[in-house]
Amino acid sequence: MVLTPELAQEIAAETSQILGLNVLITDREGTVIGSGDPTRVGTVHEASAEVLDTLRPATHTAEQARALRGVLPGITLPITHGGEAVGTVGLTGQPRRVRQFGLMVRRQTEILLRESVSQRDRLLREHALAGLVRDVVFFDPAVADPAAIHARAGELGVDLRLRRAAIVVEPGRPHTVREEFSGTQDVVAEPAAGRVVVLHHVTGDITARCGRLVALLRERHGTEARIGHGPAATDLAGLHESCTDAAAAVRLGPTAMPDSQVYPAEALRVHQLLETAGPHARQRYAETQLGTLPAEPAWPVTRQTLLAWAEGGFNLVRAAERLHVHRNTLLYRLDRIARTSGRNPRDAADGIALYLACLITP
Repeated sequence: MVLTPELAQEIAAETSQILGLNVLITDREGTVIGSGDPTRVGTVHEASAEVLDTLRPATHTAEQARALRGVLPGITLPITHGGEAVGTVGLTGQPRRVRQFGLMVRRQTEILLRESVSQRDRLLREHALAGLVRDVVFFDPAVADPAAIHARAGELGVDLRLRRAAIVVEPGRPHTVREEFSGTQDVVAEPAAGRVVVLHHVTGDITARCGRLVALLRERHGTEARIGHGPAATDLAGLHESCTDAAAAVRLGPTAMPDSQVYPAEALRVHQLLETAGPHARQRYAETQLGTLPAEPAWPVTRQTLLAWAEGGFNLVRAAERLHVHRNTLLYRLDRIARTSGRNPRDAADGIALYLACLITP
């Protein structure tokens, strides 16, 4: 581990200001890389050589300091990480006076160094996991080598052959998402700003867990997240498709399922299929099926009626219950729709055609 000049200067400057003593920090070669006195940065601190070799503190009186290059009276202590010297910390002043401060500064420097190492390792792992997620999201068997992707995953302790489902959270907070999806084989990454992807090792009800995550993000950050999840898969190609489905669910869900914030891809297959048609084709289809219905003031009610009619299995009782209306009211609406559109919603073929047209006409 290398003690960086940026960290060393930050520690030396702040500690010097707090203690009222000059603090300097050297690298493992004895070169000053941080100091309360900026003019000493880049100079050689000769007293550090012995300290780095022995890993023992050394004090220097005024007389001893005059015999060494770049040394003032005070104390020099080793900075260690993992049992190895990575630098030294020195305090200027009478040795007996500054010794207790020297021990404190060394301890604080080693703590900050460990935190810096831990943060660097964490960032490197998060970067690697984001790269792995991108490999899965953009997987193309004609271009990518599955074995190479599995090998990279293995280096991160991830087994992509386990039963997994992709989950897309927008807007997402990686640390909060990890609280809900905290399994040892759950992969949580932020491949794009605000979009968190989870390659979840399936162990329970995904929709329920996503619902808890929506509540947690609302409580913790005040955000209203949208979450889509794809089907489970046990191979790389299937996991790639799950990612595609989860992304489509987040995109289509708010319109198709306005009363929910969690969108299972399996509930949006028809919407996903309709999206593959071009805008002009969708518009033309809707015009030919619905006629002037969308231009009417009652269109929201008409659309709701046709959706409930189809999703209720074209059953009068079930559709009326979905709409919370009397069956006679539903019959009146269906008759009016037939007269206006020229298509009979009680006929299965016409009913399905009208239903699809409603899905693409908000």
